[in-house]
Parts: sequence; C-alpha cells; structure tokens
Amino acid sequence: MTIALHFGLLVVGFVILIQAAKFFVDASVNIATKLKIPRIVVGLTIMAMGTSAPEAVISASAAVRGIGNLAVANAVGSNIFNLLFIVGLCTLIFPINVNIKVILRDYWVSVSATIFLLVGVIFWGDVIPRYGAFILLTGFVVYLFIVVRTALKNRCYETDGIEENEFKSKQKPLWKSIVLAVFSIGLIVGGGQLTVYTATELASALNISERLIGLTVVAMGTSLPELVTTIIACKRGEGEFALGFIIGSSVFNIMFVLGLAGLITPLGIESNVLFDLAILTIGTLAFYPMAKSGSRIVRKEGLIMTLMYALYMTWILIN
Repeated sequence: MTIALHFGLLVVGFVILIQAAKFFVDASVNIATKLKIPRIVVGLTIMAMGTSAPEAVISASAAVRGIGNLAVANAVGSNIFNLLFIVGLCTLIFPINVNIKVILRDYWVSVSATIFLLVGVIFWGDVIPRYGAFILLTGFVVYLFIVVRTALKNRCYETDGIEENEFKSKQKPLWKSIVLAVFSIGLIVGGGQLTVYTATELASALNISERLIGLTVVAMGTSLPELVTTIIACKRGEGEFALGFIIGSSVFNIMFVLGLAGLITPLGIESNVLFDLAILTIGTLAFYPMAKSGSRIVRKEGLIMTLMYALYMTWILIN
C-alpha cells in the first residue's frame, strides 16, 4: 500500500470521525431536549464529549492494539494543539474578553490533571499503569458529577450569550434521534479503527514513531471539531465560551481518554513524552496570567502562543 493511499485512508477516517461526532451531538442534544434536560448541562457534557469522541475512540483503539505511544500522543498532542494553536489563532483574529471567574474551576482541574500526568509519568517510567488510569477516570467522574450538579442546582437553562440553535438540533422524533445516536457511535468506532490502522501503517511506511504521528497528523485531525467550534464562537464574540470549551476538552482528553485507554491495557510510552507533557504544562500555566491580565487575551499574546506551537512542532520534527 502506497504512502499516498495511507494518507487518503487517514483523511477518510478523519471525515468519518468528525461527521459521526457531529451526528452524535445533534442526536444527543435532541434527546436531551425531548427529555427536558437543561441545555447548559448538554453543553458541558454532550458537546464536550461529542467533539472529543475522535480522541477517545482512537486512544481506546490504540490501547486495544497495544500501541500505547499513539494513545498518549493523541491525547497530549490534541491538548497542545487546542491550547496553543487554536486559542492562539483565534486570538490573532479576534482578541478574547475573559471573565476568569467563569472558567476558573475548570481551568484548575485541567492544570491538576496535566501536572498529575506529568509527575505520574516521571515516577511510572515507560508505562502508565492501570491504577494511574483508574485515578484519572475516577477524577473525571467526580468532576463531571460536580459540573452537572452545579448546573442543575443553579437551574441555568439558558447559555450565557450562546444562541439556542448552538445547542438544539432540528427537532426529530425521539426514536429517530436514538437510532441516529446508536448509528453515530458505530461510525465513530469504525472511523477510529480505520484511523489507528492507517496511522500506524503510515508511521511504519515513513519510518517514524507512533508518538510523532500521534502528535502531528492524528492530533491535528481529531482536533478539527474543536478548531471549527472555537473559531465560530470567537467570531460571534463568545470568547469565554470558546475558552471554556477548550479547557473542558483538555480535561476530557487527559482524564477520560487516557483513563479509559489505560484501563483497557497499561499504556507503554516513550521517554520523549515527558517533553511533550512539560510543554503542555508550561502552556497551561502560562494561560492564567494571560487571561487574567486586563481580563483580555490580546493579539500579542495570541502570537506568542502560535509561535510556541510552531517552535514545538519544529523541535519534534527535527529530533
């Protein structure tokens, strides 16, 4: 099989994943609307999980195949891409106003999860054990419980400034939405399997590591839903929603994606992953003073973030 064909199949896998995730979100939101579940809960759970479904399925599929490097690189690489490139790019186009109090809880959960993973990898060495994955997954369940309970307690049925159509799909009968949701899950699993297979074959054909292919092609491809959603939100002046969405995806990728994959099988990792996690930790910590300063992320800071990502990409490609 030629390299061009590998790339073609990889693109097909990404298209299936992204479209299936969109179908899943639409169907799930419609089900939630029919069942009168508050839309803020839908936004914090279904939308974040739906757009991160590609990362979850690819990492789980990689774990089943015993390719821990790809699973970890996909989750970590997606977070680096989301934080530095997507937020940086959006800020270059549309400077973002920030009320740090709105995203503070989720931000510190993201920081804690990132630091936990970094410290854990230092002590665990070349594998993330099942008990480490269990801690991550348990932490995610607790976090999700707190998010949903807080939303229900406050009864925030309206999203802050986001149009209703952002969270409501076109109304369909409940049974059709359920069928579409189940069908979408099947497509997500199939697309994930195809992506993992072609990514590993491509890495072998190009004589590069699964870590590198996971940090670059796979991470960028699976982050396309976050890229599109964030740009649209920034364009509409909903910067806080965009930042909250990126931070929520970061929490999901580390705590749920790696937690789920690591429970399937202990994740073997390369020593270079420490460098990737260090970059992610630095970028995550640097985000706070940027967001807090003047309650606004300006173009100069967006330029710094995109340059950091460009330098990081250059470094991993030449080493």
